[in-house]
Amino acid sequence: MQHGSDADPSGEPRGGPATYGSVYRDGLFANRYAVVTGGGTGIGRCVAHELAALGAHVVLWGRRPEPLERTVGEIVDDGGSASFVAGDVRVPSDVEAAVAGVIEHCGRIDLLVNNAGGQFSAFAVDISANGFDAVVRNNLLGGFLVAKECYLRSMRERGGAIVNITADHARGIPLMAHSSAARAGMANLTRTLAVEWAASGVRVNAVAPGFVASSGYDTYEGEPFHERLGHLPRLTLAHRHGTEAEVSAAVVFLLSDAAAYITGQELVVAGGSDLVNGLLDVPPHDRLRRFDGFHRASTPGALIEDVE
Repeated sequence: MQHGSDADPSGEPRGGPATYGSVYRDGLFANRYAVVTGGGTGIGRCVAHELAALGAHVVLWGRRPEPLERTVGEIVDDGGSASFVAGDVRVPSDVEAAVAGVIEHCGRIDLLVNNAGGQFSAFAVDISANGFDAVVRNNLLGGFLVAKECYLRSMRERGGAIVNITADHARGIPLMAHSSAARAGMANLTRTLAVEWAASGVRVNAVAPGFVASSGYDTYEGEPFHERLGHLPRLTLAHRHGTEAEVSAAVVFLLSDAAAYITGQELVVAGGSDLVNGLLDVPPHDRLRRFDGFHRASTPGALIEDVE
C-alpha cells in the first residue's frame, strides 16, 4: 500500500477544498473510504478526483504504479486524501493482497468503483480466442474478483455501495464484440450481486458510458474504431462526445445516500444514443451543453487530430 495523503491522526479521512467543480455538496463522503480500480487514468482518474474533493479518502488501484502515483499527487495537491495500491485485478492473489493492504491501512472499504478494464477494436472475425479471453478477463472477471474480495473482507459486515463501469452495450458494440459481451456480463452480474448482497446492506449498481472523450480514445490509434471517432457525435441526440465529469456525476450519485433505494440498476450515460434509430433526424445542434466539472480534464489527442 503506497501512501499519498493519509487519514488524519484521528483515523478518519480528511477532505480538501472543492477545486473539482462537483454539483454535490461539500463533505458528502467525509469519513468514507473509497476504492477506484483503474483510477490512474481516464474516467477512473476523474471519479477519484471527485470523490476526494467530496471528502473521501480514495485508494487508487491499477497495474502500473506511475499513473497511480501521478494522480494521487494531483489529488493531494488539490487538498484531498489519497493513496494507491498496485495489482492486477485479473489475478486472484493480487486482488487478495491489494484488498488486504487497503483494509490494513484504512480499516474498511465503504465504496467501490469497479472501473478497471480495457479492450482493442477489431472486427469479430479478426479476434483470436486469446484476444477475446483477455478482454473478458479485463472487463468481467477482474470486476467480479474485486467486488467479491471487498465484500468478503469488509462490506459483508459493514455494508457499502458498489458501482461497476460497463458500457453502452444494449444494441451490441460493433468492432468490440469481446468487450460488448463482457460488459453485458458485468451488467447482469450487477443485478445478481444486488440480490445476493442486499441483506448485508450492500447496494450494487452500474454506469454505462457511451462515447466519452477520455484518454481511452488515444489507445485505439491505428485500429478501426479510431477511424470512426469523428462520426460518433451524430450517433447521439446530444450531437457531441460526453465528458468524464458527466460519467463521474452519475457514479457519485449512485454511491451516495440519495440512491439508497436504488440497487441492481444500470444507468446509461450516452447522450441518448439508444434513441437514435433513423425514424427522425435530429439536426446538428449544441443545445445539450457539456458539464465540465473536472478541473484537470484534457482533450484526448485523438480528438485534437480529428479537428485538425
